[in-house]
Amino acid sequence: MLDASTVAATLEPYFVRLDPTDKSWIAGLDTTVAAGAGTAPAAVALPLAQLTTPAFTVGLAALAHNLGTMQEWIDAHGVLFAPHGKTTMSPALWAAQQGAGAWAITVANEAQLRVARAAGVSRVVVANQFLSPHGLAWLAAQLAEDDTFDVICWVDSLAAVEQMTRHLLTAGIGRRVGVCVELGAVGGRTGARDRGTAVAVAEAVLGSPALALVGVSGYEGSVPAATEQGRDDAVRIFLGELAATFLDLADLFETAEPVLTAGGSSFFDLVVDAFAPVRESIPAARIVLRSGSYIVHDDALYRESTPAATRIGPDFIAAAHVYARVVSIPEPGLALLDAGKRDVPYDAGLPIPQRVLRTLPDGSQRWVEPPAATITGLNDQHAYLSFEDAPAAGNNNAAGPSLQVGDIVQLGLSHPCTMFDKWRSFVLLDDRDADNPTVLGALATYF
Repeated sequence: MLDASTVAATLEPYFVRLDPTDKSWIAGLDTTVAAGAGTAPAAVALPLAQLTTPAFTVGLAALAHNLGTMQEWIDAHGVLFAPHGKTTMSPALWAAQQGAGAWAITVANEAQLRVARAAGVSRVVVANQFLSPHGLAWLAAQLAEDDTFDVICWVDSLAAVEQMTRHLLTAGIGRRVGVCVELGAVGGRTGARDRGTAVAVAEAVLGSPALALVGVSGYEGSVPAATEQGRDDAVRIFLGELAATFLDLADLFETAEPVLTAGGSSFFDLVVDAFAPVRESIPAARIVLRSGSYIVHDDALYRESTPAATRIGPDFIAAAHVYARVVSIPEPGLALLDAGKRDVPYDAGLPIPQRVLRTLPDGSQRWVEPPAATITGLNDQHAYLSFEDAPAAGNNNAAGPSLQVGDIVQLGLSHPCTMFDKWRSFVLLDDRDADNPTVLGALATYF
């Protein structure tokens, strides 16, 4: 298992200095955390109750568990890992993923590729069509500047091949850009809709002086299914087509180690099973998974949909949370928190109240038994929390009623891909399950 201290050592050079314009700013943290100084700053023994709220936090202990658990699973199954960096857009966390053993980092578009390049990532998978003339000119210059910089893009049509070729030649491309032919599903996202089209696209790549055919790609997570009960079967059928397409193109690849890549955060176990025949037929093939959400997991969407929840697979721990303060209890059973749509994800389920931290009259802090509570709605900066307006079991007179103005509520979150995009930085805690976690520092995001 990956040791938390090892992950901390990787993250420390990425700690950033916060100032009052940053939503995550904490008085005192700005003077103790160095901005990329490469030396470990002193940890800040700062009680959670003193955090500016809302606060977006990631727990180091859970993070290390997820990193190590996933990489161990990857290694045990003999595949490669290019985790999707768009989940966090945090170069610090990308470095931790690479330190754990990731083969590459995946991004979704040109802007994210530029962040990866600036962060020094040497191998990047762009899981998308890349057709911007300006962006391709930039890419051509980067490839010419650094022969260790490796980028793989996707194509799914003759038009895409023609436009990429034209823009790259106009830019004076020297080293050809590796591309995977993307296969999609009817009614799904991008990708050629049948094997015949995929073969035609591959042949067009072979005729391009600016592109090199290096593999086949797809994303099983966007495959439509008539019912949720039939979703696994629909995914298996799609993955079988993806593997068959790869085998159809076996004689066309312009590399000795062609790439076959799929694998989001819900079905990566099915990907490994479906691609087994490819590994038997072409031992040199690189089977590359691209799961991203595993790194911080969550308390709803992926908690219910990862292989461990629905089949058999690695167990992850929710590492990311938002802490919000009760700012008003205007009527019995209704509390307003100071976190809203600008602070928490809501596209795949509302936040889940989990723990309550209270500051007592003597200044001490105590976790109190939370009431039965539910987030029922969000405004831009407020959450509506419905709760039982009575002392909760385990509370005593000092602790008081089940919820009070000033209480801090720990919120479980759903869907990592929309957690990080609301924050320029997040706070790293040593162990979010501790009674009084220590703030280790702050790390940046680049959305």
